[in-house]
Amino acid sequence: MKAPAARSARQSGPALRLAVVGGGRACRSFLEAVRKPAISRLKVDVRAVCDPDPSGEGMRLAAEMGIPTAEDYASVLAAPDLDGILDLTRDPQVFLDLVRRRPQGVWVIDRDLFRFLQERFLSGETLCQDADRQVLLERSMADLLFHQTHEAIILLDPDFKILDANQAYLQAVGRSLKEAVGKRCYETIYGFNSPCSEWQPDLPCPMLETMRTGERAHVIHERIGGDGRRAYATLETYPVKDEEGKVVRVIEIRRDITQELPSRWEMRLEELKTNLGKLVQEDRILSLGKLSASCAHEINNPIQGMLTFGHLMRTILEEKALPEQADLEQFKQYLELMCSELERCGRIVSGLLSFARESSMERKEVDINETLESVITLTRHHMQLQDLTLDLSLSDRPLVIRGDPNQLQQCFLNVIFNAIEATPEGGTIAIRSRAAAEQGRDWAEVSVEDTGCGIAKEALSKIFDPFFTTKQCGKG
Repeated sequence: MKAPAARSARQSGPALRLAVVGGGRACRSFLEAVRKPAISRLKVDVRAVCDPDPSGEGMRLAAEMGIPTAEDYASVLAAPDLDGILDLTRDPQVFLDLVRRRPQGVWVIDRDLFRFLQERFLSGETLCQDADRQVLLERSMADLLFHQTHEAIILLDPDFKILDANQAYLQAVGRSLKEAVGKRCYETIYGFNSPCSEWQPDLPCPMLETMRTGERAHVIHERIGGDGRRAYATLETYPVKDEEGKVVRVIEIRRDITQELPSRWEMRLEELKTNLGKLVQEDRILSLGKLSASCAHEINNPIQGMLTFGHLMRTILEEKALPEQADLEQFKQYLELMCSELERCGRIVSGLLSFARESSMERKEVDINETLESVITLTRHHMQLQDLTLDLSLSDRPLVIRGDPNQLQQCFLNVIFNAIEATPEGGTIAIRSRAAAEQGRDWAEVSVEDTGCGIAKEALSKIFDPFFTTKQCGKG
C-alpha cells in the first residue's frame, strides 16, 4: 500500500522546469520522450525552446505542443522560475555563455550528458512501468546530475557535516570522498572549527540562513589563494525538508566566478553608462523645455529690430530714386546692426541645437569662460522675466580645462536655473570665474551666488544626491 502512496506524492510534487537551447533533432527526441507516459510521471515542464532556425524539428514540435519558442536564447534565460537549461547545440561557446548568463540557482546540462541520460533512461526499452522502477529512475537521474555537473555540490546535515560530495567539490578541496564525508563544510574549505561567519564576518554563511529561515540562501565569498590572488565563489544552499516541514538536509552548491567577474563588471559598467546617458539626456531635454519659451522671445527681439531696419531702408528707397551718400552710410549702419543681430540669433539657435543633441562623452580642452557665456546667452532672458540683475565677472584670461563640453554646459545650466528659481523678483545673481592655486596645482574656480533664502543646514549634506529636492511636489 505504501508504493502507490509514494508515487502519488511524487506526482503531486513540483515539476522540473526546463528551457531547451537548440531546436533540432535532439530537441525533438527529448520532447517526444517527455510526452511518453513513463517519463511524464517525472513531471518535466519545458518552459521554452530556442534556436536561430525556426524550421528545426524540435522548434516545430515545440510549437505544436504549445511551448514558447524563440530565436535568441536571451529570452530563454528570462523564462520564469527555471530549474535548469538543456543545451543541445554542441557549441562550446554557447554552453559557456549560458553558464555565465544563467540566473542564480539555474543549472546547465550539455548535449553529451543529455545523450547519456537518453541512452540510459529515456529509450523505449528501459522506460519504467511501475513505482519501484520509477523510484530507481528518479534516483539515478538525481545521482547523475549530482555527480556530472561542473559545479561543486555537497549534501549537509543540520550539524554542518558532509554526507555526500560530488567530484567537482572533491577536486576543489583536494580531498577524497572518504576524507570529506563526516567533516564539517567549514573545515574542508577554510580549516575553521566553527561556521565561517563566526571567524570572518565578511564570509557570511548561507547554511545558517537556510537553517534559520527554511529557504534558499545565496552569498559570495572572497578568499586569498595560495598564489596570493583573490578568488570569488558563489554559494547557494537549498533546504531538504521532512513531511513536517523541518529542514533535515541542506544542499550546498559552490561555483567559482573569478573568471566571470571581469565580464560581469563590464556588462554592469555598460549598463550603468547607458542608464547615465539616458538620465543626462532626459535632464537636458527638461532644461531645453525651460529654455525654449525664453529663447523664442530672445530671438524675437532682434527679428523685430531687423524688420524695423528693413522698413526704414525700403521707405528711403521708395522716396528717392537714387539714395544719397548719407543714406548709404545709414544703410551701412543698419546692415551692420542687422548682421550683428542675425549672428546673435544664430548663436542662440546653435546653442539650443547643441544642447538638445545627444552625444557621447568626449574629453577635450574646454574654456570655462566660453561655456559660461553660452549658458548665460540661453538663460539671460529668463533672468529678465523675473527682473533679476546679472552680476557677471569672468577672468581676464581663458580658463582651459579638460572635460566634456556638453556635460559642463548642463552642469552650469542646472546651477544657474536653480539660482533663478530660488531668487525672488528684483534679486541679483552673481556669476564669477577665476584662476586659483591650491596645494601647488592650478584650478579653475566658478561661483554662482543668488540673493535667495539659501539652503538649510540639514539639507547641505544631501545636495549632491541625484533625486534630492527642496521644491514642493509639482514644482520641479
